[in-house]
Amino acid sequence: MDHSGHGMTMDLPPFTLGRALEFSPDLFFLFGCLAALGLYGWGVTRLRRRGDAWPVSRTVLFAVGVLSIALVMCTGLNDYGMVMFSVHMVQHMVISMLSPILLLLGAPVTLALRALPVAGRGSLGPRELLLKLLHSRYMRVVTHPAFTISMFIASLYGLYFTPLFDFLMESKTGHVAMMVHFLMVGLVFFWPIMGVDPGPHRPGYVMRMLELFAGMPFHAFFGIAMMMATEPLVKVYENPPASLGIDALSDQNAAGGIAWAFSEIPSVLVLIALVYQWYHSEQRQAVRKDRAADRDGDKELEAYNAYLASLQARGR
Repeated sequence: MDHSGHGMTMDLPPFTLGRALEFSPDLFFLFGCLAALGLYGWGVTRLRRRGDAWPVSRTVLFAVGVLSIALVMCTGLNDYGMVMFSVHMVQHMVISMLSPILLLLGAPVTLALRALPVAGRGSLGPRELLLKLLHSRYMRVVTHPAFTISMFIASLYGLYFTPLFDFLMESKTGHVAMMVHFLMVGLVFFWPIMGVDPGPHRPGYVMRMLELFAGMPFHAFFGIAMMMATEPLVKVYENPPASLGIDALSDQNAAGGIAWAFSEIPSVLVLIALVYQWYHSEQRQAVRKDRAADRDGDKELEAYNAYLASLQARGR
């Protein structure tokens, strides 16, 4: 497919699913995806060789997350996304709201902490640097709800309703940087809410649900605003190539519908993950209490029975 000097894909034939799924790699994302799969596989292999278990479900979820990125960035979807707002919105929603959820459920940070070797006393290896980053002030800031929710909202309104989007779409580098930004925003938004990995900000389950729903109305309204617009809002897509046979406003309305729909789908997935994690957290806590009771002879129960006996004695 022919790319012009400023990164736009021109004179594409009309959009079909078959054409959209043809292999057309962006080298940055292709090598990034291969590296992510390779490093994750190395970590799992290292654990298995020393006899440690690692859930297959986490490996599958992480792999699907990486493949979802490759699907929208290393196929014809990336080419059509340069000239069709609706296809670009599919890319945006997948890479910022679906891929991060799958990657986080794969627990890559936990895998790295378990697989990386411990450095010698007084030295800093990759594992120690990772721990230092996790406990840094920077991570406390970028995972705080005030930051994550603000970035989540700004990535919609501050990008598409300002000239910034047009500027980034003028070059290949700008387009890649924008997609990386979408992925990073999704990761830091969902990590404190439903991520398995340890992090500096880990509120209770009720607060996590509130954080999730705090950003979704803004996302839904963004989609509705685009669906109701009576003129193209983004300059890049106001004159699509004649070879596509599409109307810019209709394509924009479709993009708005996609953005609106994606405000619901990830919410359901995250809620399911949260409820599952909450249930298992309660189960683990119950097991710990049972073990503590076995060790101390259930002193808590004995104390409660003594309290009841004292009340009965007073009643007499």
